Amino acid sequence: MKLAFYLVAAAMIAVALALLLVPLLREGRRHGRPRGVFVLALGIALLLPLGAGALYLHIGTPLALDGVPAAPKPMDFQQALIALRAHLRQQPDDAQGWALLAQATTALKQPDEARDAWDHALKIDPNDVAAMVGWAETDSMARDNHLIEGRALDLLHHALELQPDSQRALWLLGISQFQHARYADAAATWRKLQPLLEPGSTVAKAVAEQIASADARAGIKPAAEPAPVASQGTALKVEVSLAPALKDKLRPGDQLYVYARAVSGPPMPLAVAKLAADALPATVTLTDAMAMTPDLKLSSVARVVVAARISHSGQPIAQPGDLEGSAGIVDTDRKAPIAIAIDQVR
Repeated sequence: MKLAFYLVAAAMIAVALALLLVPLLREGRRHGRPRGVFVLALGIALLLPLGAGALYLHIGTPLALDGVPAAPKPMDFQQALIALRAHLRQQPDDAQGWALLAQATTALKQPDEARDAWDHALKIDPNDVAAMVGWAETDSMARDNHLIEGRALDLLHHALELQPDSQRALWLLGISQFQHARYADAAATWRKLQPLLEPGSTVAKAVAEQIASADARAGIKPAAEPAPVASQGTALKVEVSLAPALKDKLRPGDQLYVYARAVSGPPMPLAVAKLAADALPATVTLTDAMAMTPDLKLSSVARVVVAARISHSGQPIAQPGDLEGSAGIVDTDRKAPIAIAIDQVR
């Protein structure tokens, strides 16, 4: 019943792509570039819409109306990647090819290879702003802690010297400043980004929320007539106590970290609070405003692991001898207090 519709739609897409890509393919072949490069470009262009269509077909099962299962279609994306890599081995000075490989491997969640590809592009053109921003972004993706620092930070500053209105560079620079507790600087950087965004868009609203969060952490009071600020979102009330058997293991200067992290994914906490260990027992409320990066918050997941640790070194990284306790996995929409007893020695 729907077969005719699918065939007509497929034919229309094929004609449109042929009119666009055939001239590019012919031109590329005259310059010695393999078909795989153009197949990969087409794959990237269609990857998200095809994925959305596949998800709809899987969940909505429209073919169940016809009673005929759809036959799986072969995908040439990986073959195109292999062809592109082979092409770059033969022509390592193809900056566009390296950029294409970086974008493809980023989409495939392979940040190490993507960063390496951007690095090749930068060796060809050290002033390529897109490559600088891409390297910084994929470097943070490849790190367990997702920090933007070192060479990545230098590249972002250089990119903004060359292109001050680079939206992605401004966003990532603000994230780096936020990560390193430079909240006033982060707010100032994101304020430069605001005029470049479409007013009222989802992105503009998200940036406004992050500016408000950075201002709050920096102790900057809102203006007399502030724009509406979103609520702090998800909040988990955590009550922490220390087991009597471990009280003699407390040392002067010990720090207490109460945190929530995703059940699966990066080990970096989604929210963390720090206070002196001698304040125990203590009650802490973890919120989105305590996120270490704007992209990773409590409200971004449905369940988290909530735990607490007394650090003898004062650093957030766990060390042997630290005292720990966990409440296990809890829902982020939980309203009741979460009890944690610190009763273990690491």
